[in-house]
Order: sequence, then structure tokens, then C-alpha cells
Amino acid sequence: MKRIVLVGVAWGWLGAFGAQAALGAEGAETTPVGVARVDVTPSYPVRMVGYESRRAESEGVASRLEAEALAIGGDDGPGPAVLVAVDNCGVGREVVEDVAARLEKKAGLKRARFVVCSTHTHCAPGLSGTLEFIFGGGITAAERAHLARYTTELANAIEKVALDALAARAPATLAWGKGQAHFTANRRVLKNGKWTGFGVNPSGPTDPSVPVLVARDPQGRPRAILANYACHCTTLGGEFNQICAEWAGFARAEIAKLYPGATAIVTIGCGADANPEPRRNLEDARAHGQALAHAVDQVARSGSLIPLPAKLETGLARLELPLEKAPSRDTLKVLATKPGAQGAFAKSLLAKLDRGETLPQAVPYTISTWRFGDQLAMVFLAGEVVVDYALRLKWEIGQDRLWITAYAHDVPCYIPSRRVLSEGGYEADFSMVYYGRPARFAPEVEDRIVESVHTLLPPPFDGPSQKSP
Repeated sequence: MKRIVLVGVAWGWLGAFGAQAALGAEGAETTPVGVARVDVTPSYPVRMVGYESRRAESEGVASRLEAEALAIGGDDGPGPAVLVAVDNCGVGREVVEDVAARLEKKAGLKRARFVVCSTHTHCAPGLSGTLEFIFGGGITAAERAHLARYTTELANAIEKVALDALAARAPATLAWGKGQAHFTANRRVLKNGKWTGFGVNPSGPTDPSVPVLVARDPQGRPRAILANYACHCTTLGGEFNQICAEWAGFARAEIAKLYPGATAIVTIGCGADANPEPRRNLEDARAHGQALAHAVDQVARSGSLIPLPAKLETGLARLELPLEKAPSRDTLKVLATKPGAQGAFAKSLLAKLDRGETLPQAVPYTISTWRFGDQLAMVFLAGEVVVDYALRLKWEIGQDRLWITAYAHDVPCYIPSRRVLSEGGYEADFSMVYYGRPARFAPEVEDRIVESVHTLLPPPFDGPSQKSP
């Protein structure tokens, strides 16, 4: 039985501010495109999320944090679509929905046509209500106030950059292509089919693809370059306590050098079970950024980019992903004696039970799609999504016309596949504590997410074109 609610599935023609699309350079259709960038680096020390081992607020800035926005389409029909990419470990649902409501009120932007993507750098400030158990209960009132302050500032910045991109729209053409980069490695080490720890698994699956979208002005100059890669932003470990945009930020800077005047935007694919390699220091992060920029440059200069139509169709689905049975009160009492995040989380669940509340049995989950004719479908998945989802969807729908972005709309927790759930370990089990989830996911979660994507994408993307291997 499908448990999918489709919200605001929009069909329409994105013309130049109300006019029908015209033909631009080389026969490509033109449509209004706007880009904007804002600095979101905190001006004060703040606790960062990503590693439980950190015990203090940030100590300096290694690289600036940014939020970039890409607005596509005019004000006729369903209106424009806006993508915002933010240097943060995980912009949560509350912030995204708050900003979405503001943009709908101020600019008429429909919810189904707005997406916020996190780069998942582990060197950015935490946000109120997101990943707070990673502090293990060891956070002061002053530190919590800094988190709340930054959460407000970031929400305002996301609103501003989206409005700025909408205001900056001008005629442009869109085209896309795909390359590869090879600094990602599967991090799940297995023995006898079970997770044993983090490391490098040479036989583990990864997704090396680098999809690239280029927006050019009528003179053919790049105005925006959007790229995606499926890899954690974890070159720097828990011992590193400075604000840093990580390899995604360094990649943007390199792309900007190659294409002066263009705004570079980087999002993350289904790389929740993959780390960059090597991952030792800032020089490694810069090298990874250069590697991605090189892959993007090869695609952008290849001469084989596929022109995209101005017609953009979008869809949005909200699901409830089921969890397995929560631990008993007796089990929670034992866990509450543990140090760190596990003990703090168990105590919070006991407090819920003491108040007469029930423990959550599902996780709210958001998926959206952007479709450019039959040339390209972009899928935006919430959470830390493991690579199996990308590999399965590309097999079923077709890898030459599918672009998958994770860490979108919300980062509620890891989203393991059926395979990862069977193997167990961090992405399936231990990480749920940091995200405040009382149990692991039920095995049917993968099928529900994939089914929802197929439901959102009408022909010719509705597949499956092939059965999953």
C-alpha cells in the first residue's frame, strides 16, 4: 500500500517573465535565471556538529561558509523554482519549512518549487533542534544561545539569498552534462557480511558521477554552474575545530577561478556511506576541491552539454518512514547509565515516557523532483542517503538522464538501504542516537522511497525500465 501524499505537483511553462520561451544561442530555449550568494560565516564562536569528540566552540575560520541560490523560470504559470545550497552539516525541516512559508508569502514561491540542500560539511555551526544529541548533554546555556542565534541568522540568510536570486533573473539558457571524480571511497568495512567499523572498503559501492548544470547568458557566458558529487564532506576530523566549508567550498572557489563572473554551486549526492580519501588535513580538502573543479571544467568545456527546455515540472511528496519497535523502559534505564550521547538520549526518552508521551514510530520524510522535458530529472532526497539509492534509481530509470541530490529539504537522520540495514553498523543503527531516533528503520523503507520517486516522475521517467539487480 502506498503511503504517499503528493503536494503541489506543478505543471507549467517557464517563460521569460510571462512570455513564452524564446530560442537562444545554438537553438537552446531561454528562460529567466537568477543567482545569488551570501556569506553565512558566524562572527562569534559556536559549537559545530559532525563529531561527538568535539568539546568546545569553534576556534577561528579556515574558510568562509556560503549559501548560494539558483532561481529558474518566470512569474507566469506555476512560477519560478529555487534551489538553495548551504554550507552546513544539516539544515533541518523546521528551518526549511519556515523559510518556505516566508517565500510563499513574500514572493509567491510554491513549496513544491523550493529546495534547500546542505553540503554536509562537518565544520559548520550546529542548529537548534538538529543533531543536538551529538553534544552528549555537554553543552552550556551560553553555547545553546549561540546555536539559537546562528539558527535565526541562517534562516534569514536563506530567505535573503532566495529573494536575491529571484530579483536577479535575466534570460539564460540551460544545459547539462556528466563527468566523474574519484576521491570518494566506501567507508563501511565488513566481515562475514556485517559492519565492523570505518575504513576504506575497495569493493564497496560508490557513485563517481559528477552531474553539471550550466546557465549561460545570451552571449554564451556562464552565469551559474551547479555541480553534484556523492561524498561526505569529512576530510577534516573531530580534532579540527575551525569553521570550514570543506572540499565543497574549495571546489566552488576553484570553479569561480576557472569561470570568472559565474556563481558556482555544489550539492551532495547519495554519499552517506562514502568518505573522501585521503582525509588528513586542509591540503587534502583543497586537493579534493580541485579534483571536483577539474571534473566540472571538463564537462563544461566538453562541447557535448545537452540543452534543456524551459519547461520545468516539479513535484513534492511527504512520507512517514516506519521505525522498528522502540526499546523498552527497562532497556532505556540501562542505556541511560552510559556516557555521552547514548546516555543523554536514553534519559530524554525516559523523560518522554514519564510525561505520558509515546515514542515516535516513524520519521517524516520529504522528496521532490524537477523535470526538464525528457532530457533530465532531478531528484531531491532528504537525509544522509547511502549510495544504494542512487545506483538503484539510475538502474531503474536510466543513469543518462537522472540527477540525485541528498541532504535536501531536511536531514532527519541516515537513510540506509535494505542492504545496509542487513549489515548493521553506524549508518543503520548507532547514528540514530545523534538524530534523536528511538529505533532503526524498518526494512521496507528503501522500497517506499524508491516507489515515491517513481510516482513523482511521470513518463518517460516512471520506470522501472529495468529490474533492480
